[in-house]
Amino acid sequence: MDTVVGEYLAGLGLARNTVLAYRGDLARYLSYLAGLGVRDLGAVRGVDVGGFVRDLRDQGLAEASVARCLVAVRGLHRFAVRRGLVAVDVTRGVAVPSVPVRRAPVLSVQRVEALFAAASAGAAPFGVRDRALVELLYAGGARVSEAVGADLAGVDLAVGTIRLGGGRVVPLAQSALVALDAYLIRARPGLVASGGDGAAVFLNARGGRLSRQSGWAVLAGAAARMAPADRISPRMLRSSFAAHLLDGGADVRVVQELLGHSSVSTTRVHVRETSDRARQVYSGSHPRALD
Repeated sequence: MDTVVGEYLAGLGLARNTVLAYRGDLARYLSYLAGLGVRDLGAVRGVDVGGFVRDLRDQGLAEASVARCLVAVRGLHRFAVRRGLVAVDVTRGVAVPSVPVRRAPVLSVQRVEALFAAASAGAAPFGVRDRALVELLYAGGARVSEAVGADLAGVDLAVGTIRLGGGRVVPLAQSALVALDAYLIRARPGLVASGGDGAAVFLNARGGRLSRQSGWAVLAGAAARMAPADRISPRMLRSSFAAHLLDGGADVRVVQELLGHSSVSTTRVHVRETSDRARQVYSGSHPRALD
C-alpha cells in the first residue's frame, strides 16, 4: 500500500505543504488498517473507513483535521479504482464531516499599497527584495512557500509570468513586474555574489534561498512598519488577491485556476462577498430586477 500512496501523492500536483499533510494523514490511515490486520486496499471495507473516522475523533482531533484526513483517504481509494487496483470505492458512503467555513480577512487596496511601501523601507538591498516578494504574494496569489520556492528559470518578465509550486504559471500585474525587475537588476546580484543558491529568485544575506520562515518574517516586518500596524499573513494577501479579482468582475473559475485550487469550493473560502455586492450583481444582471 505504501507504493500506491506514493504514486497517488506524486500525481496530485498540489503545494508541497499540502502533499506533506496528506502524506501524514495517509500514514495514520495505513497504521490504523495495519492494526486491523488489513494490508491491501482491496481488503478494506466501508466499516473500516468509518471506524478510522471514529478513531480520529476519539483521539480528540478537530473536525477540520478529521475532514482533511478523510479527503486524503477518499482520494487514495478513488485513485486505486481509476488504476484498476480495486473494483469498488468503499469510501463513497462515508460522509466528510461538515466544517464551518472561516473566511479569511481581506485587506483594502489602500492597505495593500501601504504594505508595499512599508516593505520598501527596509535597508538596502533588502528593501528592494522585500518589496518584490510582497508584490509577488499579492499579485500572484502565491503561498509564501511558493514565492520563496520560485526559481529564476520560471520567471519570464517579457511575457509577464512566473511559475509557482505545482507547475502552474500565473500572470503578474505591472507593478509586481517592475518590483521584480528592480530586485533582479539592483539587489539580487549583490546577494548571489555571496555564494549559495544561484537558481533561487529570492536570496538571503548569505546568498542562499530565502526560507519559508524568512518569507513570513519579511511580511511581518513590513506590516510592523505600517501605521497603524496590521497583523498580516500571507493567507490574507492571497485572500485579498482573490477577493479583489472577483470584485473586479473575474470569473470564480479563473480565480480558482490562478490560486491552484483543485475545487472551486476551496476558492470560495478565500472570498468575501457581502450582501451589498450580491444585491448589486443581482440588480445589474437579472432581467426583472428593475420592474
